[in-house]
Amino acid sequence: MSVRDRIELVLLGAIWGSSFLFMRVAAPEFGPLALIEVRVAVAALFLSAVLASRGALASLRGHAFDFALVGALNSAIPFSLFAFATLSLPAGYSSVLNATVPLFGALVGFVWLGERLAVARVLGLAIGFGGVVLLVFEKLTLAGDRTAVAAGLAAAVLYAIAAHVTRRRLAAVRPLAIAAGSQIAASVLLAPFALATAPKTWPSASSAACAVVLGVLCTGLAYVLYFRLLAAVGAARSMTVTYLIPLFGLLWGALFLAEPVHPSMLVGGVVILIGVTLVVRGGTRAPTLPPPQKPGPCRNSPTRTAP
Repeated sequence: MSVRDRIELVLLGAIWGSSFLFMRVAAPEFGPLALIEVRVAVAALFLSAVLASRGALASLRGHAFDFALVGALNSAIPFSLFAFATLSLPAGYSSVLNATVPLFGALVGFVWLGERLAVARVLGLAIGFGGVVLLVFEKLTLAGDRTAVAAGLAAAVLYAIAAHVTRRRLAAVRPLAIAAGSQIAASVLLAPFALATAPKTWPSASSAACAVVLGVLCTGLAYVLYFRLLAAVGAARSMTVTYLIPLFGLLWGALFLAEPVHPSMLVGGVVILIGVTLVVRGGTRAPTLPPPQKPGPCRNSPTRTAP
């Protein structure tokens, strides 16, 4: 990797790690559904403009159902679940839950697609889920936190399912088109629910700014940056952003929201990352599926880990 590639990889981890901070600030005023509607709608406009500037809007045609499916599984529902989780969980804590996506990705591949797991990956799954138990153990004593933790883990499972759906159904579609199409679909799917739960008073300027930043920076620009990395260094190296997101999530939460970093969070986070490392690098064989022509951009495991 060149110096530029390394810098961009760290920048991407910092951007995606910050998304939990922005959700933590804006979700109480917007409500989870309205906030995510703003996020995906802004991202859809931004990414569509990028596609248009490249003369590639035609690549959106003919994939409406698949875009809707990926938009729901990879954006509309999990984004909303994480926004709900941040109502009661610290931003840094939520970002560590997001790091479980590669673990669920391997498990979904095994259960759903019959992918054979190497011993190292099985060990990684066991260690990773042990880390999840360490991370959430104290939170499970509080009813509200239990629900939030469940929402975060459910979002991670959906990201993992979306990765496999994207691989099977949209492997031949250019990544930027999948990103734009899925965000357009997500904004349409969420619109009626967002309107039904819209806040009765206008959110503050700071919350509104956070919502726009979530759409432009944490979704739109992050996609563009990630695609360049995929082309420059490949999927295997790009996926290391998985390790950076919770580190930056904890850092931004501590710096800007004065969130405490408990020893159990650090221990659980480290154990999760050890498990993720074994899962990602342990190898797998999937005889029932041909290798994808292109990695989809909406994959949160292991090559796409956007919160």
